[in-house]
Amino acid sequence: MYSNPWIYQGEIFNENLVDKYYGMVYCITCPDRRMYIGRKTFWFMRKKRGAKRRSKLESDWKKYYGSSEVVKSLVKELGENSFKREILSLHKTKGEMNYTEVKEQFQRNVLESIEYINDNINGKYFKSRVEKWNEWNRRCNL
Repeated sequence: MYSNPWIYQGEIFNENLVDKYYGMVYCITCPDRRMYIGRKTFWFMRKKRGAKRRSKLESDWKKYYGSSEVVKSLVKELGENSFKREILSLHKTKGEMNYTEVKEQFQRNVLESIEYINDNINGKYFKSRVEKWNEWNRRCNL
């Protein structure tokens, strides 16, 4: 067992399932109820020093709290156990995982909602730009 385990379908995630999947789409909920939607792979391929072939290594998914600097600083400040970590879906391929993450973020309207910490979707759509577009549209429609 590891600290602050991931929850999947209302139960502590069974670590033995990791072998069957490429990665997950998750939601991290902060103590102030703001959320962060992201994705994480369970495995990666690395070539060890002196080796001829790459090998499959387990990622740091057990202690992962997202790539958001805001979430990481809050975890440091408030402690890991203050956060709820929930697996929304498990995926067998990278493409399926990436698609589902972006779909989830758009469906939840993460860039326009104050309930979400996400500041971009797929590195292409940014909260700051969306806010500018919305402000411009409001002014134009007056």
